[in-house]
Amino acid sequence: MPGALSGIRIIEFAGIGPAPFCGMMLGDHGAELIRIDRPGARLDPRDALSRNRRSVVIDMKTPEGAAAARALCAGADGLIEGFRPGVMERLGLGPETLLADNPKLVYGRMTGWGQTGPYAQAAGHDINYIALAGVLHTVGRAGERPVPPVNYVGDFGGGGMLLAFGMVAGLLAVKNGAPGQVIDAAMTDGAALLAGMSWAMLEAGINRDEAGVNMLDGGAPFYDTYRCADGKFVSIGSIEPRFYTLLRDKAGVADDPAFDRQHDRAAWPSLKAKLEAIFKTRTRDEWCAIMEHSDVCFAPVLAMREAPLHPHNAERGTFIALGGATQPAPAPRFSATPAAAPRPAPGVGSDTDAVIAALADD
Repeated sequence: MPGALSGIRIIEFAGIGPAPFCGMMLGDHGAELIRIDRPGARLDPRDALSRNRRSVVIDMKTPEGAAAARALCAGADGLIEGFRPGVMERLGLGPETLLADNPKLVYGRMTGWGQTGPYAQAAGHDINYIALAGVLHTVGRAGERPVPPVNYVGDFGGGGMLLAFGMVAGLLAVKNGAPGQVIDAAMTDGAALLAGMSWAMLEAGINRDEAGVNMLDGGAPFYDTYRCADGKFVSIGSIEPRFYTLLRDKAGVADDPAFDRQHDRAAWPSLKAKLEAIFKTRTRDEWCAIMEHSDVCFAPVLAMREAPLHPHNAERGTFIALGGATQPAPAPRFSATPAAAPRPAPGVGSDTDAVIAALADD
């Protein structure tokens, strides 16, 4: 059965990180992705971000290569690229040119800083983009330096996933009669957007403008991770009163009046110290036996190699084996147009002849 985006053709200009992640999402759900790779490039079949592609090798620095890329875009619904502002224009493949060729084209641009602004031409990485957006400041323990949340927030949440949303929105707009357009997806913008609730809580006076002292950043004793007797960790998120009451019961502190002060920030350090001592009395598995499948809002903190083996993830098929590696399965799940089983990353250039031949036939 075709996926939700079946019939959509996307030209992807090869890159790293967030733009390929966007392509993975679109391809997982049925879009035809034709990836333009550079001569000499390689794709790893174990790389989830490179699955569900066709690959053509084009040297876009030559007039013939640029013309071939332009012809591909003329017959596409969308394109995604992750170069610095101005690179595509210098190749003769900027929006003005390609939208003139194909007025319905959705032209997706993935950058860290955006197409405009004082930082637009500067190099950067996820850590820099989320720092400028005010997000990195919110992650870490009280009184300590900010902790980079890997590159989930800038590259993938505020970058690739935001561009995927922008591409689908742009494609829907074209379907409804709008012209093609440019999608300017900047990781600084996207990271700021992901922090929308934190901004709301700050403006409402609920949060302080510092890390590690608020309800959802590890400041609260009822929303944190705790080390167990075996050195492994569990996560607790018992915010609501009935969940907190259940936590108290299962942790053996139902009769301790100190825990009546759930939302008293002055009491948080002492309550956290008590819970730390309690969780160290049992192993992670022992706490799972006590708290799992309840409304405590509990889960073990699993290592990456452990996560695919957990019964919940195994039953849902949250992870798959592909290309000789474990990968996350496509998400979200569609009832009428489910995603097909992903295909591993192709060999670089394996589809060049077929795609170029199809261009000639058109």
